[in-house]
Amino acid sequence: MRVTSPSAPPAAVLPDALPVPTIDARDVHVTLGGRAIVRGVDLRVPAGQVLALLGANGSGKSTLVRSLLGVVPIASGSVHLLGAPLGRQVPWQRVGYVPQRMAAGGGVPATALEVVGSGLLHGRRLLPPRDRRARARAALETLGVGHLLHRRVQELSGGQQQRVLIARALVREPRLLVLDEPTSGIDLPTQETFVRTVAALRDAGTTVLVILHEIGPFAPLIDRAVVLRHGRVVHDGAPPAARGEHGSAEHDHTHPHADPAPPSEGPDLTLGVAP
Repeated sequence: MRVTSPSAPPAAVLPDALPVPTIDARDVHVTLGGRAIVRGVDLRVPAGQVLALLGANGSGKSTLVRSLLGVVPIASGSVHLLGAPLGRQVPWQRVGYVPQRMAAGGGVPATALEVVGSGLLHGRRLLPPRDRRARARAALETLGVGHLLHRRVQELSGGQQQRVLIARALVREPRLLVLDEPTSGIDLPTQETFVRTVAALRDAGTTVLVILHEIGPFAPLIDRAVVLRHGRVVHDGAPPAARGEHGSAEHDHTHPHADPAPPSEGPDLTLGVAP
């Protein structure tokens, strides 16, 4: 997959001559089912930064990300993305999002090529560009699943479906890439391939916000870490050191519920996925 510098106009400049951050969230509160999930979060992420969002299960990480993207409503506060207030003014065609553990097919029979090509559609573009097939094929090849482009996603393993979702986000050549535990359950060599792709996007100026359970292969990329606890920011700065077992080169990053390895009939990078 080709990775080019974002084609959008240069970022606007604030009156104090500081560039407008890619993400500018101020005093964000989210309440779901009458319960406060996100509590007064401030988050400013400049262009080209790779930020890891960390925290225990239930700390509010995914809810915060979904609120930043307008998927769940905020109770109070404000969010600007790419210099625009959250809503129709955001250039959504330059935002890539990989949600956590969502089936790539969405219940509709579709090939991997069709799913990735759908990433080129958005509210202002109802017809895909003429080069959609070439771009979708290149994105799939980047994630090591180019040979599956004509397979229905419902027939793919969980790990393969995850890579199709990642390819759908990458095909946009986004200026903002948001990832919710994107490498959970895919084997270490594939994680490393994906991290190299993210590194190329970062070098081209893309901002990356990634939710991680463990930093793992992302460690060389992370510029900054924000840790949530009970919906509040408790750390914002240098990434914390990995726990002993995860920092070891011998640690197995696949999960015990992994998909079985395919029959030995040629190279296949998919070794597993968590449920």
